[in-house]
Amino acid sequence: MIRSRWVSALVWLALAPFAGWAILRVGGWTPVWQWVALVAFTPYVAAASAVPLLMALGLRRWAAAAVALATSLALAAVVLPRQLADGSASPAGGQRLRVLAANLAVGSGDAASLVKLVRDLGPDVLTLQELTPAARDRLDTAGLRSVMPHVVDRAENGYGGSGIYSRHPVSERPVIERGGFRQARGVISHPSGHEIEIVSVHPCAPSENFEVPCWGEGLEALPEAGGHLKVLAGDFNATLDHRPVRDLLDSGYRDAADVTGQGLEPTWPQRWWDVPGVTIDHVLADSRMAVHAFSVHQIPGTDHRPIFADLGLPATAS
Repeated sequence: MIRSRWVSALVWLALAPFAGWAILRVGGWTPVWQWVALVAFTPYVAAASAVPLLMALGLRRWAAAAVALATSLALAAVVLPRQLADGSASPAGGQRLRVLAANLAVGSGDAASLVKLVRDLGPDVLTLQELTPAARDRLDTAGLRSVMPHVVDRAENGYGGSGIYSRHPVSERPVIERGGFRQARGVISHPSGHEIEIVSVHPCAPSENFEVPCWGEGLEALPEAGGHLKVLAGDFNATLDHRPVRDLLDSGYRDAADVTGQGLEPTWPQRWWDVPGVTIDHVLADSRMAVHAFSVHQIPGTDHRPIFADLGLPATAS
């Protein structure tokens, strides 16, 4: 009898962290600032949640097995759809807007490699995060402005700089600034007649140095969907498991990686031996746009992987 109680206690002890994780993730609560970083690893926890389920089944602890099954199903429900392509991802018709986004790791990303990637992929717009004046000058020397001559330059030393480079004319809009992080913003005049607002997204990362309000306010300041077309592209420092990103999606955006069934493709860090990879770089496109393709790339010198989305524009400009 005593042994049986110890076995039951062990099963419940193994199950409790997973059940608690599922409750916090589904409920959207943030009990402590560390949870903002931890919840990004929900896909790994979802996979590991099979362990207490198998343990409970193998030891015939049926009540625990029922809770473990509910936990695994709840986590699977929020994670697995990211691996399933949306059937409406690529409707026919409409001109294209190709978007590339890259975090330069405080300007350390290799300029020549990035310009080569631009030439290879042919984006209409490039959003850069952690763009420093020195990195901007290296990109100019490497020939970026010869390909993308229209620029919104919000470069600065440190983590907070950003920029937008475009093949088409771009009108700058007031920068979104929270906690010293400047998220460049502009409206592109596309040859199709569409006026498309672009934001180079980069809120601060929640840490001991940058508190959660800085991170949350940086995301909450991003424009919701609606009105003229909008695209938010860059380093969100957040995954689809973070409530502010889900709120943006609910306003009328779609995540290009999620739509194409690549929502679990890690974008940070490039070096897997640091921490398990997570998907914190995104292209959020107005739901009126088609998502024809999405891909993740690499350039030396940065801990982030650049992301690329090929979007289709509505047939008529609104």
